[in-house]
Order: sequence, then C-alpha cells, then structure tokens
Amino acid sequence: MASAATKYGKLWGRGYESFKSRRILSVSGTADHATTYLQGLVTSDLTSEPRAPREEEEDVATARGLKPKPAATEEVEVEVPVKFTSKMRSTCFLDHRGRILTDAILWKRSLDDDNKATDDTSSSSSSTTEYLIDVPSDTADMLFDHLKQHKLRRSKIQLADRTDDISVHAVYGTLNAEGAPPGYLAAMDPRHPSLGMRILSVGSEAIANDQDDDDAPSNDRSKRTRHFSKLMNNFFPHAPGTYSVIRKLSGIAEGSEITSRTALECNQEFLNSISFSKGCYLGQELTARSQFTGVVRKRILPIMIVDTEMEVPRPWIMAGMIQELGEKDGVEKIFGLTKEEGGDGNSTTERKATIVGYIPPPLPKMSAAGAGSLISMMMGSFDASEIPEGEGNPQEGNSGDGISQEDSNIAREREEEIKKLREAGDKLQNEVSELAVPGASIVDKKDGKTIGKIVSSPAPGTTVILAQMRLDRVGLLGKDEKWSRTNKILIGEGSKEYRYLPYLPLWWPDIDSETGKEREKKTEEDELDILPPQDS
Repeated sequence: MASAATKYGKLWGRGYESFKSRRILSVSGTADHATTYLQGLVTSDLTSEPRAPREEEEDVATARGLKPKPAATEEVEVEVPVKFTSKMRSTCFLDHRGRILTDAILWKRSLDDDNKATDDTSSSSSSTTEYLIDVPSDTADMLFDHLKQHKLRRSKIQLADRTDDISVHAVYGTLNAEGAPPGYLAAMDPRHPSLGMRILSVGSEAIANDQDDDDAPSNDRSKRTRHFSKLMNNFFPHAPGTYSVIRKLSGIAEGSEITSRTALECNQEFLNSISFSKGCYLGQELTARSQFTGVVRKRILPIMIVDTEMEVPRPWIMAGMIQELGEKDGVEKIFGLTKEEGGDGNSTTERKATIVGYIPPPLPKMSAAGAGSLISMMMGSFDASEIPEGEGNPQEGNSGDGISQEDSNIAREREEEIKKLREAGDKLQNEVSELAVPGASIVDKKDGKTIGKIVSSPAPGTTVILAQMRLDRVGLLGKDEKWSRTNKILIGEGSKEYRYLPYLPLWWPDIDSETGKEREKKTEEDELDILPPQDS
C-alpha cells in the first residue's frame, strides 16, 4: 500500500484514475483583470506565492532515544524531495456570511492570441490570464452562479464551463510531477502530496492522434480520458475510487461536505487555503474574527468506528494514557520511566531529561497509508500471500514438502481466524455504511450528549468517516473533558453501541488546548530545557 518515504509520510501505492465527479470552470481576462476579479472572491492570496504543505515533523521520541531506531541491517528509505508549483493552489469561495460555498483547486496559465498556453507570465495589456477552477461536481453549479452574480459589468472578464473539453486525472505513488507531455498540466496536490499528482488534459496535442472507436463517445473530455488511459497503462495500474479513500483517510472534506460551514471548522487554514494577510474579500470578516479573536470549538476529524468488543489498537491506548494521566505522567508510563532503572547511561533521571519539551499528541497521528494498513489488519482484509512462509494451505498437510502436521494445524487455525475477522469486518462495514450518513448525529452514551455530526459517509472498504466533532470531547480543547478508549456511542437512528477512535492527519499542526487553533511553536531554548539534578 505504501510506496515511498517523504517528509509528508508514506505514500499510497501506485495507480491512476480519471474523475467524473469534478468540473472545470474558467475565468479569463486580459492583463490582471482575472486575478483582480478572483482576488475579491477567494480566501487565498493570488498575488503571493502559495505555501507548500506542512511537512511531517521529526519523530521526537525516536530522535531522543525513547524509541528504537532502525537496526543497521534494516533498509532505510531515502527521503524523496517534493516540488510544488506556483501555478496551482487550493482555495475556498465564501458567501456573504463568511460560510463556505465550496473548496476548489486553482490552475493559472497564460494564453496567447490563439488561446494556446504560453510560458509568458507577464500581465501586459495584450496577454490573457486564465484560471481553471477544479471543483467538485456537487457544488459546481452553485459556484458558477456565484461567479456570474459577482461579474456584474466586468466586460473584460470571461466566464465559461469547460467541463466538456478538459479532463481531470490523478496519479498516486509518485512525487515527480515534472516533464508533463504536451497538452497536459501536472502538479502535486497543493493540499498534501499524499492526495497524489493532479493532472489536467487541456491542449489539442493530447488528442491529436486519438483514434476513436465507432461506438465511443466523441466529445473532447471522453477523447482525453481515453488518451490518458493509453498513456498511463504502461506505467501505472488503473485504480478508480482511490482518491475517495485517500481523501477520507487523510481527513479532508470537500464540496458539499463543507458547504455552509466556516473555513476554520473545515481545517482550511491547515491546508493553506486561507490567507490572513491579504486585503478584503467576500466573507472575510467571519474568517478573520474566528482566527484572531474566537475559539474554534468544532473541527472535521477522521474517526474510525469499531465494535465495542474489538481490542483497542496500541496507538489509542497510548493516547488514552496521555489524556487520562496528563502529559507528564502519561509519557513516563508509556516510556517506562516510573521505575528505577540502572545501567550505564540509562538511569531514570537521564531518560526523563530527554523528554522535557516533548509534548506527545493527545490523539494518534497517521498518514492515509498508515490508517489504511491498520484498518486492513483489524478487518482481516489483507492478501493471503502475506501469511508467513510455512503457514500455507492447511489442506496440504505434511506431504513431504517440509510442512509438518503442527505447521499445518497452525496454518488452518490462522486461516479460520482471518476468515472470522473478515466476516466480522464486512458486517461492521455494512452496519456503519447504513447508519453513518451525512447529517447523522454521534451521541456519547456516557451522558446522552451529541458530540459530533457526520459530514461524509465511510471511505470505501473501511469504517472511517469524517465528522465535525466537538474538540473538547476528543481531548483537544480545555481540560474538563477527555477522550476515553472505553467510550460507547450511538450513530444516527441506530440503537447498537459502537466505539469511535479519532486520529489526527499528518498535515495537522499541534493544537492549542485553549483556542482550538494551531499551537505556537516553542523556541529552541524551550526545547533544550532539562530537569534539574535530583537529590541522591
């Protein structure tokens, strides 16, 4: 599933898909008219360079010797550099109340007099700038109406729906978005590279030699999709539906899932979709007020739904210790610092000194690939080829091929366990799919209070949903409430009890427990503090 190590965590396996659920809207104009028009409608600053996604911070526990480093014989993956482009950025469109209409990805390009792409990035009076707005289909009509409403009498601005003549694609498991063929635009997803490389087929070169089948649709979008498939099949497998899985496991809501919500509740500032330093734009007041004066009490989180009888995985056991015992005592218990230790250079006092300044997250932090691997193990949905050698087909018995009867019995028992795990996992997935519909409530059995609202159905093949959760009930805001690893919840209209396991995507920063926003980073001096010597 994972393919490469980067500063952004493990990547998903290699594959590609073409989107039918995306629309392309166009805003174009001579000189800087298109930029000026959109600058007043989007949350990002089109006049400055977009920021790269937040990199994963170094594993402090490993760096400080609290967790074992890879053995010398283990293969260490080489860090892969990631390049982003200034011609693509993430953004949001807001209504007059400051509520989200939709999120979008903006592609910027320059056109010559024949409407062909050019490398000329100047804003001269004769040049044309076009923004291609890659937007989810379920909010595209609403956005197009919004753009037309605010165009007013701007005669130097042209709006168009280019969905039928531009195709949208994604490629996974690679970080190289350079060297796109003629007729294509390619860039790493500006929100997070784990979402893949985004590709637009825009130029006539991409379909110049396309040979149509007699019965095949003949519009440009269909031609482009076929051409792209032919281009990719030699290098990447076709993987339709992958984006939906990665996006939800990564905790990213989009389109109608975030419509009418505030930008900060949807974590758009963490995805570099908001500029807090640009000039005025539609809906700015609520967004700025939330950032500079308010407290963010709810945010969209990925949460895994499990059966109450299922064993809680270790990452959440550790998170529960941190929340129940507090940061200091929780860390000491997790890393075994509550007992006196002897040995050369490994005393309790010395080990305590290494963790001062290290504040572990109150919930597990995971990449999409990491969450997917964990779910596969919990649900038994892994390939039989992953069973260790010697635990093969139990029907073979000891047939002289070196497999003993004892090994055969072990393999048979293991296969039965996996079968039961898969059956239980399939049943759980079906139950959650029926109950976890957008708008359904998540109710804590402890006090009968609603602690969240579901915004997105489960990621295909998983029980991971996106929900707008009260931050205090997951241990991210205040000190009165804690998340418990023995929690029990009800979903929607259902009467069966489940357990929810929330986690933090890698692209999240540390959260300030007083404001629900990004925690200010400590200075280097704070990080290097050590405990004072203890009395002997």
